[in-house]
Amino acid sequence: MQQAAELSQKIKHLFTFERIFLLIFIITIFLRFWQLDLKLLHHDEAIHSWFSYELLTKGTWVYDPSYHGPFLYYVTAGMFSLFGDSDLVARLLPSLFGTLLIPLVYCIYRIGYINKKQTLFAALFLAVSPDMVYFSRFLRHDIFMLFFSLLLLVAILYYFEYGQTRFAIIAAIAMAGGLCCKEEMPIIILIFASFFIYAIWRGKFKLPLDWKYDCILGAFLVLVIMSTMYSAFGAHIDTLIGQNFALNTTGWYQAVEHWTAMHNQQRLGGPWYFYIPLYLLYELPIFILAIIGTLQFLCKGLNPSLFIKRMINWIKYRGSGIPTAELAAISLLQLKNQKPEYSKSDEFFRFCIYWMILIMAFYAVVGEKVPWLIIPQLLPMCFVAVYKLNWQKMVFAIIGCLFLILITWHVAFIPADINEPIVQVQNSEDLRDVMQLIDASDNVVVASKDYWPLPWYYRGERWNKIKFYGDIVDENTLTQDDPGVIILHDAASYPSIEGYDKKTYKLAYWFSFYDNENRLIDYYFHRDGRMGSINIDVFTLDK
Repeated sequence: MQQAAELSQKIKHLFTFERIFLLIFIITIFLRFWQLDLKLLHHDEAIHSWFSYELLTKGTWVYDPSYHGPFLYYVTAGMFSLFGDSDLVARLLPSLFGTLLIPLVYCIYRIGYINKKQTLFAALFLAVSPDMVYFSRFLRHDIFMLFFSLLLLVAILYYFEYGQTRFAIIAAIAMAGGLCCKEEMPIIILIFASFFIYAIWRGKFKLPLDWKYDCILGAFLVLVIMSTMYSAFGAHIDTLIGQNFALNTTGWYQAVEHWTAMHNQQRLGGPWYFYIPLYLLYELPIFILAIIGTLQFLCKGLNPSLFIKRMINWIKYRGSGIPTAELAAISLLQLKNQKPEYSKSDEFFRFCIYWMILIMAFYAVVGEKVPWLIIPQLLPMCFVAVYKLNWQKMVFAIIGCLFLILITWHVAFIPADINEPIVQVQNSEDLRDVMQLIDASDNVVVASKDYWPLPWYYRGERWNKIKFYGDIVDENTLTQDDPGVIILHDAASYPSIEGYDKKTYKLAYWFSFYDNENRLIDYYFHRDGRMGSINIDVFTLDK
């Protein structure tokens, strides 16, 4: 017994809270930075990288709501300036911002809103979640917006805790940063504002005496940062005030108009429950624990034994001649006295549940359904999942993390095309073979409406050897300069071209629901099946 007790003490001394948290942070770094360029850039990543390269080399950027806000382009161009333009460098900052979510969880713990166990498991979920890992290794605006959302929450909590202006400044920077990323950031700000204004009114949070000054300062900072970035540092003032002061040419008006049209059009539509199957595919343990945590919070304070006892007393008192109205008043008084006291931790989890439900409802309604929009929903869910951690939930969470790690490895670290909904429209690894053929040729013809990511991979002077047509042209035009490689869309191609060998490659691919809808349960466990794809025919000169 003494030896067992000594061993237990050694384990506790070795695995302290700080050491475990540091280990989780190291795991986070590894999963986000290891082999960042393992896979080719996604279709959207290639576009974002190319725009950033154009900004660096030509100094050109104008706000277009189709491609979201300026933050990504300026910081990526800065990285290209420092470290050179490559797939690896393009993904460095998304990985960094995804990693920095973990220290922000620790910041919430430091001021007492979550305990040690909750901190470790929330950080672990964020560290190994397949969606969090995948989209932290992905050059889109979403991971930047996610970081700024959590930073905004941390700054708000610290402002309530200490009442210092510096936290109002951090909140303003976080708000402006998020607004310079994506057009749905105002919805997140509205969710935050509605909860905390009501909580202040209820007396759950107290504002410092100079809060009005801090609000004015914060609003000024948000306005300055956004105006500077959206106007391209003053190069495009018309984004702010419109051309000839016309309202319908301002950037914010264009954003509302464009995304309202996309919502109505449902270009990439889906049912309201679109994201639930994705949670079942990738985030099952977190999803289940979040449901349990929500139910636990809603049922907080309910005591079944006391309810039974109260019913027995009601029956007993009914026989004593006490009027029914008086019995009801006594029961109401007992319920009032039984009402539990909510701590700051309870208020934090109330907010997380509110945040989770509203943001899930928002994305359920929005007509544009794409896999990366799961991470703004997943962030509050990771906190709700750690509410009221008992040993049963912790065992389930640990086992669940093994599932998460297995799925993360499959979607992020397999150097091949994977048949997963998470990829949306990913550029195929087949393109590596195609690009080897292009590299070996001095003269290339591309006659296809689908050709990305080639402009990124042959940016600058490398594009000079490529003659581009937006669609198929006649054979004489294609072959007039004896190109070494001719690339056509397979749906608009030729059965053969004299003097050339033909081979079909995947340009981009996606998970095809319609090809797998009759075997979804089988697919869940095997992750195989048919893919949808855009294909290209590559003709190489017959030597």
